Amino acid sequence: QVQVVESGGGLVQPGGSLRLSCAASGFTFSTYAMSWHQQAPGKERELVALITHNTGRTNYADSVKGRFTISRDNAKNTVYLQMNSLKPEDTAVYYCGARHYSALRWNFWGQGTQVTVSS
Repeated sequence: QVQVVESGGGLVQPGGSLRLSCAASGFTFSTYAMSWHQQAPGKERELVALITHNTGRTNYADSVKGRFTISRDNAKNTVYLQMNSLKPEDTAVYYCGARHYSALRWNFWGQGTQVTVSS
């Protein structure tokens, strides 16, 4: 049974930091690219950061470059998103996604974790 479970969201002041975690099970984690997406109220889900399955190469949305860092630990089947210098516009539900290296679309999603940046 596939499970993708995010954690680490919460309320933080502007300029603060959060670290999101995504624990995966039920599939061969090391063969999947992993990603974080954000969805703000009334907006579509957007890709924030992605890390490849093998080389660990990363890509980021322009809006988070230099502030967010995605990483993965294949031994723990977990992917992380370190979020620094948070802004109110980062407020959203953050979803973890998994995409097999041969797939064109994401195969699995987590349930999401709320991040709210407000003073």
